[in-house]
Amino acid sequence: MLRLTCPVCGATGEETEFHAGGEAHLKRFGPGSTDEDFRDYLFQRQNPRGVHFERWRHQYGCGKWFHVARCTQTLEVFGSYTAQTSTVPDHIQSAIKARRPDWEPAQ
Repeated sequence: MLRLTCPVCGATGEETEFHAGGEAHLKRFGPGSTDEDFRDYLFQRQNPRGVHFERWRHQYGCGKWFHVARCTQTLEVFGSYTAQTSTVPDHIQSAIKARRPDWEPAQ
């Protein structure tokens, strides 16, 4: 069972209090984008073995969306941060590197 902390209201709870919303930091394409860009946005998702960044919603709390960094193999949670953050914060990257020294952020 995952234990997540909402960075908006500070509440910590089991994953059943939250709702998973898929991959975080997706680039959305607007009008005028190519069919391939739109297709990739809709259907192409990463599903890595290891560190992954996801969107979650505090469904039974404040209702806000936020991002979580976690390991898909061990279910270890490295931290959470607000959904308005467009890049992974340094303190989250440091937490990941402390436990996974060989990890490098995707470019």
